[in-house]
Amino acid sequence: MKTTTLSDEEYKALTDRDESHFFDVKESSIKGRGIQKIAVAFSNADGGELIVGIRDKENGQTPEDRWEGIAEIEKLNGHLQALFNVKPSLDLRYEFLKRSSTPGYALRVLIEKGSEVAATSDENIYLRQGAQSLPVKDPERISQLSFAKGAMSYEDALLTATPTEQVIETDEISTFLADHSPHTDPLEFAINQNLLDYKTWQPRTVCALLFHPNPSVVVPKKCAIKISRYQTKEEDPERDHLAEQITVEGPSYRAINEAVRKTVDIMSAVEVWTPDGLKSLNYPPEAIWETIVNAVIHRDYSISDDCHILIFDNRIEILSPGKLPGYVNVDNILEARFSRNPKLVRTLNRYKNPPNKDLGEGLNTTFQKMKEFGLKAPIIEEQGNYLKVTLPHSPLAAPTAAIIQFLQSNDQITNRQARDITGIKSENLVKIEFYKLRDEGYIERVPGLAGPKSAWRLTEAGKSYSSNNSIES
Repeated sequence: MKTTTLSDEEYKALTDRDESHFFDVKESSIKGRGIQKIAVAFSNADGGELIVGIRDKENGQTPEDRWEGIAEIEKLNGHLQALFNVKPSLDLRYEFLKRSSTPGYALRVLIEKGSEVAATSDENIYLRQGAQSLPVKDPERISQLSFAKGAMSYEDALLTATPTEQVIETDEISTFLADHSPHTDPLEFAINQNLLDYKTWQPRTVCALLFHPNPSVVVPKKCAIKISRYQTKEEDPERDHLAEQITVEGPSYRAINEAVRKTVDIMSAVEVWTPDGLKSLNYPPEAIWETIVNAVIHRDYSISDDCHILIFDNRIEILSPGKLPGYVNVDNILEARFSRNPKLVRTLNRYKNPPNKDLGEGLNTTFQKMKEFGLKAPIIEEQGNYLKVTLPHSPLAAPTAAIIQFLQSNDQITNRQARDITGIKSENLVKIEFYKLRDEGYIERVPGLAGPKSAWRLTEAGKSYSSNNSIES
């Protein structure tokens, strides 16, 4: 029976944590059915942590108000018995918490993602979604969940040739644990979180991905992030189009942050024609962030390739190794939840500023922010063994509206500029958009310019054009 003593600072840090996809607190009055519900939900999702003996956050309550201080450990035996009665058995570890300044105990339970669908004693199935444990009753959904459970994750593969100290005696894990509560040493944390094999202490792949200074050195498969800048709009770029290529390596948290920073730096140097004139290639920051995070944390690490970020003149393509897992497909990807790498996802979420703070909302956020930014929706597709997300730099507005908007701040527009700002690839299709505006009396040809130099300008009617005007598309 393990007991951990919390300092006042550690206890406060613990109570500062919000209930989430991975964390819940409950009073000791919770019934066995209630504790089973939460534990089953964690097991059927991505695993999680439950503390019994700390009250929920309420307005006006201090951390001291929330500590129950259960007088005798034996009073928590019923909670443990309820957990042990779940079928199939849960993969869990537990300890008792006490405080250095206040009497009493609490129960802390760490629950791993299960290899089978778990149910409570009364045969109900729950799934953790956000900070809720929701019932799953639809037979098809239960079948999908069962199918997803059968998927093995390469993050659990043991690195038998890597000494344990190479992954747990690092600056990265020390920095991470500095903000962790309750305080624990690296070895204890890694064992409790199943990042090491508890029998041999050999590190799992996920432990190296998280904490090794350069995971690419010890993980047998490629696991870096490669950023390539192509000076073209072509669908199939040639070698001559490659202007720059950068490889980002390091522990996952730092690699994600560095990849986003370098992507933004490269983008800022790319100039493109927009409805407002010549501008830097610009996207909503949240769309870039969420798509890169999603590609790194949900990729298949058994495939020996890096994540790829391809920056073109008119789009960004982000390729993540691995087909969509389990029951997820391109049609339900915005609604479905499945973590191929639950330990990686769960541990990254424990950082002080987690890259995956709004868990499960990554690509939804990308879609929403692209729309708010006035850009067309991302394109999600499977290409061989990769999931590709394309962020087009094309306006959400109709081509005619984009052309008028451009001309409201520029004297004239050429066919090539119109193709840039509308995303239309065909010169002839752009001509059709010009003719629509000409027939409505909004634009006219610029006199004296013909052939490749041919251009259009606003008429007097066009200068008073409103975005509310309707032009047949």
